[in-house]
Amino acid sequence: MSSAEKYVRTEYPIIDSDPHFNRVVRYMRGSDLAAWGALTAAGPAVLLAFERVRPAAGPKGINFALSVGAALGFMGGFLFSYQKSSLRFWGWEENAREVAKNSEELTARAAAGLPAYGQPTMDDEAQAGSARLSKYSALKFSAIPWFNTTNHKYHLADTNSKEN
Repeated sequence: MSSAEKYVRTEYPIIDSDPHFNRVVRYMRGSDLAAWGALTAAGPAVLLAFERVRPAAGPKGINFALSVGAALGFMGGFLFSYQKSSLRFWGWEENAREVAKNSEELTARAAAGLPAYGQPTMDDEAQAGSARLSKYSALKFSAIPWFNTTNHKYHLADTNSKEN
């Protein structure tokens, strides 16, 4: 039993409970990117549909609304895609592709003599605080978008296991 299984039981292997922002974005699947694009396009599409049903703006007024709708769709699509990728890191969704990619990445880092999750630049107390604030933060996007942008040693994953 890995140390991760003592705390969290999931159907799929846990890769990392607090993945770095860059890793989450790098591990996004094509379906995540497609969802991001679809949600980006959905913002202006919904506004155009509403404008057709009940016109509220003149010909010039809709342009600003469409750009705001596209920006909100872009941000919402990114948060949705980021969360889907994070769920696979946590083992809450099917993650065979990510497990294999993570294994290759950690093996390459170990062969190069690098730490598994990057070189920490903070003392232990700051690392622990950073980990507490960002762990499972993708579940709190409705309150505040918060990402792990620091390297720390507090990850709920067994780097010695053949699974991870």
